Order: sequence, then C-alpha cells, then structure tokens
Amino acid sequence: MKFRSVFLLLALVFVSSCGEYPRLQKTSDAEYKYEAAKAYFAQGKYGRASELLGSLLATMKGTPYGEECLYLLGMSNLLHKDYESAGSYFQKYYQAYPKGIFVEPARYYTGYSLYKQSPDARLDQASTQEAIHEFQTFLDHYPATQLKPQTQEMIGLLQDRLVEKEYLAAKLYYDLGNYILNSLYSSSVSNYESAVITAQNALKDFPFASASRREEFAILILRSKYELARQSVEEKRVARFRDAIDEYYAFVNDFPESKYMQEAKDILAAAESIVKRKKLDITQED
Repeated sequence: MKFRSVFLLLALVFVSSCGEYPRLQKTSDAEYKYEAAKAYFAQGKYGRASELLGSLLATMKGTPYGEECLYLLGMSNLLHKDYESAGSYFQKYYQAYPKGIFVEPARYYTGYSLYKQSPDARLDQASTQEAIHEFQTFLDHYPATQLKPQTQEMIGLLQDRLVEKEYLAAKLYYDLGNYILNSLYSSSVSNYESAVITAQNALKDFPFASASRREEFAILILRSKYELARQSVEEKRVARFRDAIDEYYAFVNDFPESKYMQEAKDILAAAESIVKRKKLDITQED
C-alpha cells in the first residue's frame, strides 16, 4: 500500500510537468502509465485519462487492475461527455464482471449514457428505447438502489419523448389533410384515418402518458374523424359523422373540463346538423 501511494504521488508530479504527456503515451511501463491515467482523472483531465486508459485496456485485462481500468475508462468518457463510448465501456464492464465491485453503477451509467444520447422527439428514438430498457433492467437487478428516484424520473422523461414523437406523427397526418401521401398504413387510407390510427395506438401503447397529452390525442382523434366525414364520398358521410358524434361523447366523458370543450361542441353541432338533414332528405324522398 505504501509503495502504491508513493507510485501515485510520483505520477501526480509527473503529469503536472509541462510536456510530459507525449512521453507518457510512449512509455512501456504499463503500471506507471496506469497510475498517471488515474492522476489525470483525479485532476479532471478526462480526455487524457481516457486516452491512456484505452491504450492500457488490453494490457490490463486479466490483471488485478483490469476491472478498475475498464470502469475508469467508462467514467472518463462519461465525464468527458463522450456518452456513446461511455455507454459501450460500462456495458462491457457489467458483461465482463457481472459480480464486480462497480457493477451497480456501471449498469446505471449504461442507461444514463443512452439517456444523454436521446434525441429530439422528431428524430429516431432507438437510443431512447435502449435507455428505458437499460434503466428498467437496472431497477430489476437493484430494486432497493439509492439511485431509484432519479432512475424512475429519467424513465418518465424518456417515455414522454416517445409519446411526443407519436403525437407529432399523428398531428402531421392531420395537418397534411387531403394532401396525397403514401400512408404509413395503406395507400387507400387517408391522412385523417392515419391520424386517428396513430393517436389511438399511442393511447393504447403509452397508458402512462400525462392527462394533458391524452387530452391532446383525444381532441386530435375527434377533429380527424370529423374532417374525414366532412370530406368523404356521399355514401360514407352519414356513418362517419355518426362516428364523430360517438367520439364527441367519449371525449367529454374522459375530459369534462377540457379546454377544447367549445371546439368539441361545435364539431358535435355540425355533425348532428348534417345527420339530421340527411334523415330529413330520406324522409322527404319516401
């Protein structure tokens, strides 16, 4: 222990010397380079620590320093904000050392690294889904962890991002309206129908969505069904307006205090007026 302390002190002096880093990179003394890397880490020079630790990884594997080296490499990249590399090294750590002394934080930081890579809701959400999976796996392994509150909070934020992506997709279909577009569902399905399907699927797939977001989906479904009916061919119009009327009652039942209540009532009035007029036309024909 005394020898290691002296070794670390020498490394600290060494890395503090101007121009010594290039010589450190070339040294064949792996143990000394390792202590220097740890000294750089302690000084907050994470880029240099990461580079040295990375060059030592293969050499240290199978030695008493191998486990710590891999974990510190992950931490160096994390603190250097290279989240992609950090996540990769943390995952390698818990796979290589499933009973290692750093396995709990390594699993947590794998999820955290992916969390930091989660993009804007308009972009592909593969890393978001991976982060949720890693966090949930972490909680499965460590249900009593002290990191549980922040892990659950980040899972919630990631899930909100997935919900937001689905809402933006549904709204895009609605905004496109009658614009001719190859639908995600079928070339014979209109954009309004695609908006309804996307929103309905989101409500089923994401039951944890906030009340305000579920309200946004619900009013979008109502709007889409009304517009679909309004622009349908004659033989389908009445049935689709009735569907919109049914959707209105589902909406007010779920959101009786909705800020969209007046808009919903206007849709109901317009739909009922058309259905009644159609009934009157049929009666007069008879």
